[in-house]
Amino acid sequence: MSRIGKKPIQIPSGVEIKLDGSVLKVKGPKGELNREIDPRIVLQMADQTVKVTVKNKMGDKRGSILWGLYRSLINNMIKGVSTGFEKALTFQGVGYRAAVKGNDLELNLGFSHPKEVKGPPGIQFKVEKNKITVAGIEKDLVGQVAAEIKKQRPPEPYRGSGIKYESEVIIKKAGKKAATTAG
Repeated sequence: MSRIGKKPIQIPSGVEIKLDGSVLKVKGPKGELNREIDPRIVLQMADQTVKVTVKNKMGDKRGSILWGLYRSLINNMIKGVSTGFEKALTFQGVGYRAAVKGNDLELNLGFSHPKEVKGPPGIQFKVEKNKITVAGIEKDLVGQVAAEIKKQRPPEPYRGSGIKYESEVIIKKAGKKAATTAG
C-alpha cells in the first residue's frame, strides 16, 4: 500500500481538471499542463479533490508501483498551474556575470567565451546581482534547467567559486599551505 498514493489531492480554486480518455488536462491561472495516464491508474474526481487508485491492487505489481508516482505527478501539475515552481542559484567568482537575453541566459564564467543556456518554452529566467532564478509551471523542467545552469561551472572546493543552488552548502577544503603548517 502506498502511503503517498492514498492521500487525496486538494484542488485549489481557479484550477480545472479534466480527464480526456487517458490524457489528464490541468488548467489554472499560470497555464495548462497535459499528462498521459497509465491505464492501470484510476482517477476519482469529486468536489474539490482527486483520489488516485489502482485498478487491480493485488494482482498487478507495476500498478502499485505507479500509484504513488502518479499521485505525486498530478499533485505537482496542480501546484504548477496554480502557484508555479522556482529554483534559485547563486554564483561567485572574479568577473562572473549573468544576463537574460530574450528567452536565453548568457553566462560569463571566466572562460574565453560566454556560455549560453537556451530557455525552453515555459521557463523564465531572472537575474539579480549574483542570483539566478529559474521559474516555470513544470517542476521537472525547472529542476532540469537549473541543473544545466549549474553544470556550466560547478562550485570548486578551494575558493568556492562557481554556480551552486542557493540552499546548497559547499564545504571548503584546506589548501596546500594550510595542510603543511598544520602538520
